[in-house]
Parts: sequence; C-alpha cells; structure tokens
Amino acid sequence: MRYSAPRGTKDVFPPESGTLQRIEEAFRRTCSLYGYGEVRTPTFEAAELFLRTTGETTDIVTKEMYLFRDRGGREMALRPEVTPGVVRAWLQVGGGGGGVARLFYIGSIFRYERPQAGRYREAHQVGVEALGSDSPLLDVEVIDLCGKFLGALGLQDLSLEVNSMGCPKCRPLYREAMVQALGAQRDQLCELCQRRLEQNPLRILDCKTPECKQLSARVPPITEYLCEECGSRFQQVQEGLSALGYRFAVQPRMVRGLDYYTRTVFEISSTRLGAQAQVCGGGRYDDLVEELGGPPTPAAGFACGLERIALLLGDAGGEQRTQPVFVAYTGESLQAAAFAFAARLREAGVAAEMDYDASSLRAQMRSANRAGAAWAALFGEDEQAAGAVTLRDMSSGEQEMLPLEEAVRRLAERVTTQASETGGEQ
Repeated sequence: MRYSAPRGTKDVFPPESGTLQRIEEAFRRTCSLYGYGEVRTPTFEAAELFLRTTGETTDIVTKEMYLFRDRGGREMALRPEVTPGVVRAWLQVGGGGGGVARLFYIGSIFRYERPQAGRYREAHQVGVEALGSDSPLLDVEVIDLCGKFLGALGLQDLSLEVNSMGCPKCRPLYREAMVQALGAQRDQLCELCQRRLEQNPLRILDCKTPECKQLSARVPPITEYLCEECGSRFQQVQEGLSALGYRFAVQPRMVRGLDYYTRTVFEISSTRLGAQAQVCGGGRYDDLVEELGGPPTPAAGFACGLERIALLLGDAGGEQRTQPVFVAYTGESLQAAAFAFAARLREAGVAAEMDYDASSLRAQMRSANRAGAAWAALFGEDEQAAGAVTLRDMSSGEQEMLPLEEAVRRLAERVTTQASETGGEQ
C-alpha cells in the first residue's frame, strides 16, 4: 500500500526548501535589527484559548479549527494562529513586569480550508508580537519591520493598506451604524452574516461572498466613527509611515479576520497572487492580554505566510548557497584519500560532495555537473605520489595541481569571495 500526504499539506524538497530557509534567514536577520527575540510555543493548545480570543463568529472558529480530545478528555486544538499562544506563554512565565517584550516566531498553523495556490491546511508563518507599549510609533515599528523584511527578499509590486478599527469607546457606535445600514437587507446576507449582524456586525466586512461584499461596500467607513483619541492615534501612525517613506492607502472597511484587533490594522498585498492577494497582515490588540487574565497591556504584531512569500519569489527564491567542490578519484584505491580531503574541506568551511558509487571518473564528473559544482578536486595516481590534488574550474575547464593544504586554503578563499558577492549567504 502506498501513502500520500494528507490533502492540503505539502512535502518540501530542495530547492524549494532552500527558498523557505532563505525567507526564514532574512526574517531572523531583520528581527534582530529591531531587537526581537525568538519564542517557540506548542503547535496545539486548549481549544478554549482560540474560542475565547479569536472570535466565535470568525471563519477560523466556525469552519477551520482542527479539534480533538486528548486521553484526559480535554478539548484541544491544533493552533490556527500563533498570537494567542504567544500571549499565553508570555503570561505563564511572568510577563507584564515592565518594558516592551519584543518577540518573533516561525512555525506551523493548521486550518481546514480549501487548498489553493500558496494556502494549505498546514501552513507556515513568521510573525512578531510586541507587548507593553501604547505608542503609535510601535505600530509604525511593526509595519516597518514587516516592510523591511519583505524588502530584504527583493519583493516588489507590494501595496500597503492601513485602517483603524477603533476602541471599545467608539466601536459600539459603528456597530450600531452597521446594523442600521444592513438591517433592511438582512435577507440578502449569507446565512453566517445574518448571525453576525446580531452577534458581531464587523465580521460582515470580512465576508468573501459576492453578495455580502457588495452590501458591505455601502456601509459608512469606520473612520467616520473614531473617537478623538483613536482618530489622533491613526493620524500619528500615518504620519510616522510617511516620515519613513512608505506609500500606503487608507482602507476604511478593512477589519482583519480576528476579533481581538483594536485600533491600527494593516495588510500588505500583491496583485501577482490573484484574488487571495494578501501576503502579510497585522495590527494592534490592546485587550488580548487582559482577556487572557493578564494586566492591561497594549500590544501589536503581524504574521506572514511563508508559502505566499515563496510563491512571489518563484525561481528567484531558490537556494542561495555556495557551489560545492566535488571530490573525485580515478580508482577505488584512492577513494579513502579523496574522502579524507572532502572532510578536510568541510572543516575549513568549504562545501564538498562525492559520488561513492560511480564506476568511472566520467560518471563522477556527470555527478559534479548535477550538483552544480564550481570546482572539482581530482585524485589520481600522480596526485597521490605528489601529496597533491588537481583543482579543475568547472566553468572554464582550467586545472592546476596543488599541495593538499594549499588547495584547501585556495578553495576557502574562493568560497569567502563568492559569499561576499552573493550577500553573505552560503
């Protein structure tokens, strides 16, 4: 019997795995520039954590969560998002003691949704969470970090949209305005949005059905209902982004898909991804920490889907690594010497490969070409007698016999030069 990966999941091999590694490395480097440290949380949590924070009327909770009961009868969930788990972990280790906690994560999320390009039932995200500051400049910092990360990957043709979802003081006024605006068209809403109209009208703005999108376009923008404080904060966020040179659009009906967002929200999208254009998104969630039993703690963050970014990178996102040295030998008696030389190269930081099963030097050279080797190190009877190795440039075909230690030094220098020319990635 042959098995297949579950629907909506994906096995990843080179060179695609190299693309994901490149994305993760760029993210780690960018986070370090802003003082963010890595946090790792479990891939499953108590289901109540997400039911309580993500929102009972969101698609994630109503349609997409993977739920199960463990042997103790506890209802658990594979995490559909990471933020609640990070906040739970931060509180569990005594968070809230002052200062700003700047954290980043890289990990899997699980959602039972229709698989499509760049979206899987097991997907992978990178994201940041900054807890402990109420300043609008923190919102700008989070958006800027996201922009710098995508810029470090060379991504272009991206658009930034921002909005404010208000706060507990001004949002009830907007909810009432939505109910009044949509009440007469209630029967035209989808079944889920008819329930949302009573329970959480703002979720209607996030509905993807054509009828609901058409109706929600008629409701007044939330920016018209912001209280003085939220309006001032949103203006400061826009001014901060402009000061950093960002071009953006205010999208007054953008609410994001999670209930815990307050005030600033943002999305970065690409037209190259079609209808599902979002690459990254996030915003402020000032009430989430308190909702989970902690002290009042303002916070902001974002998440980006690795598969979505990899789709944008395409062939340009392939493995960026040093081309290996391929070590070859002319007879079985020389295999041990060739193997020892390959080990010596690796100790010097030089990538080295061999074909242990090839029957001829010609077959080994074919393997060298398949490996994308920049150089071949050839061991024959003459080289063994001289305590040397012949280095062949795989591009030009030029070759030179050198003492073993001199060959190692020469190759290590070439690797250093190549790494500097490709931005330091090996």
